[in-house]
Amino acid sequence: MLLADIIRTLIRRGMMMTIILALVSVLPAAVRAQVAHEEQVPIVLGQSCVLTGPSKNLGLELRAGLLAAFSKVNDDGGIGGRDILLVSRDDGYEPDRAVRNTMAFIQDESIFMLIGEVGTPTSNAVLPLIEEYKIPFFAPFTGAEILRQPFRQYVINVRASYYQEMERLASYLIDKRNIRKIACFYQDDSYGLDGLKGIELALARRGLQLVSKGSYERNTVAVLRGLTDVLQADPEAVVLAGTYSACAEFIKLSKTRTSKRLLYCNISFVGTDSLKNALGRYGSDVFVSQVVPYPLDTEVPLIHEYTEAMEKYQHDAPISFTSLEGYMAGKLFAQIATMVPGELTREKFIATMEQVGTFDLGGVTLQFGPKDHQGMDTIYLTEINPDLKKVVKE
Repeated sequence: MLLADIIRTLIRRGMMMTIILALVSVLPAAVRAQVAHEEQVPIVLGQSCVLTGPSKNLGLELRAGLLAAFSKVNDDGGIGGRDILLVSRDDGYEPDRAVRNTMAFIQDESIFMLIGEVGTPTSNAVLPLIEEYKIPFFAPFTGAEILRQPFRQYVINVRASYYQEMERLASYLIDKRNIRKIACFYQDDSYGLDGLKGIELALARRGLQLVSKGSYERNTVAVLRGLTDVLQADPEAVVLAGTYSACAEFIKLSKTRTSKRLLYCNISFVGTDSLKNALGRYGSDVFVSQVVPYPLDTEVPLIHEYTEAMEKYQHDAPISFTSLEGYMAGKLFAQIATMVPGELTREKFIATMEQVGTFDLGGVTLQFGPKDHQGMDTIYLTEINPDLKKVVKE
């Protein structure tokens, strides 16, 4: 059989890679080296996040934003000709699964870094691995204080902290609305407790304290006991540190159990658009602090680029605060990686980020430094408007 006949047979059997390997093996060494040089190895990033369960929209939307950003970068030539490859694994928003995923990334996937972890308890669980293996932990979807204080060399935050969000909500309720009786409903884990401490500190700076508090268990909507604990003190406003499914259940039940008008203030991790959809006609008097700009404000160059990329690469995913945060994280990663001189290594990536310092994503600027690994400090405040079926700026 002639060589051409063999090749045609292999093609029919879907064995194109076999052909390539066979041909490369007979090439002179110098030619093989040139082929290897031109065939750039992708930059692999690992993402452990929630993709199933009652908080799945957070992970799905964040992942969609990352994928849109990386698809655009890859279409534009990648990082020095290398594509960015995102490998996502579901942890169900459970710490033990996040640890298993992270170990698999480190041992089996040869990842360059971790990106887009969703949640405080999962991020907290993998911190020892990050520091042991010296792997950058980039743009986690959490404002947890443990990722900021003490300073951690391998943790790189895009968003502002929960403490900053709680300060913004306290300022709005107390300084603008003149409300004094404030309660807190929180998820009973490291995320919710971080939020609880944040609002307690913000109130203490104003000589106040919570009138009541109640909690619920992660990955459930068992809010009734927490609701009873909160309402017993007859608050004027409730600050919530939870996810969209549980917070929506709390707000809807609260509105059926009291005729008093309450204000409900959530922090960004709640997942604004998912909360809005879950609330339906119960969405009045609900506010959410945000750590990224309004995702429909296309006058901002970044937002215009983001909406076009989502339409082209992730058109089935929603335009939302969460997917925008993912897009920003992906674009920032690419900007930093492109600026790294010579070979791209983890240490040089971090050093370049610290030395360059300022990164303009298109009307939205992030700033870093040798002891400052949080890019943004701005907090936005939005109000859910059920009549217009959208989120409107304050």
